[in-house]
Amino acid sequence: MSGEGRHARHVAIIMDGNGRWAKRKHLPRAMGHRRGVEAVRELVRSLKDTRIECLTLYAFSSENWKRPEDEVDDLMNLMRKFIKSDLPEFIANDVKLHILGDWQGLAPDIVAMLEDALEKTSHGSRTLAVALNYGSHAEIAQAARKAAEEGEVTEASIERHLYSAPLPPLDLLIRTSGEIRLSNFLLWQAAYAEMLFVDVLWPDFTPDHLKHALADFAERERRFGGR
Repeated sequence: MSGEGRHARHVAIIMDGNGRWAKRKHLPRAMGHRRGVEAVRELVRSLKDTRIECLTLYAFSSENWKRPEDEVDDLMNLMRKFIKSDLPEFIANDVKLHILGDWQGLAPDIVAMLEDALEKTSHGSRTLAVALNYGSHAEIAQAARKAAEEGEVTEASIERHLYSAPLPPLDLLIRTSGEIRLSNFLLWQAAYAEMLFVDVLWPDFTPDHLKHALADFAERERRFGGR
């Protein structure tokens, strides 16, 4: 059956290429991350013009702690600024924040800011899910442990304990920068998701790129293992 006319309810993006963007422009890596935040802001604002119910962004992986300390510090400071500056806009635009990952392991002030943002946006009709201190292997292992504590371990019992449990099934996963790998992101959820790898570096990714990705998705035929 043709996929023409289908729309993606849940889109996830691996936002890759901030460092290379900065290097190509002979700028510090921090400038790439800052421009990347602007790209996030523009994309979230454009959601109202789409039929997307949930946008999930890979913001900080559990492996990112291996990066130089000054780069990690800059990323954390950008997170603080983003939450503080954009929370009123989230509320005004009916955007609900959801966090995937061990975000309680972040700095106490960031945890407090996130708790406040989660509470204040809890009634939003459209979801922005952000993966923070996230790794898919750890997510699946934790979900399996919790399922085992309750009884028989099944696919359904594991899914109930994934960070993404409240979200719609993942329809489309996009990775920017031309890299073709999942980098420990939403491995369970992506089992039957459509995937799109684009050569655009994340700071240059625009709402138009998302629009084209959604149009590409609408033309795909999804079989979920069937014929």
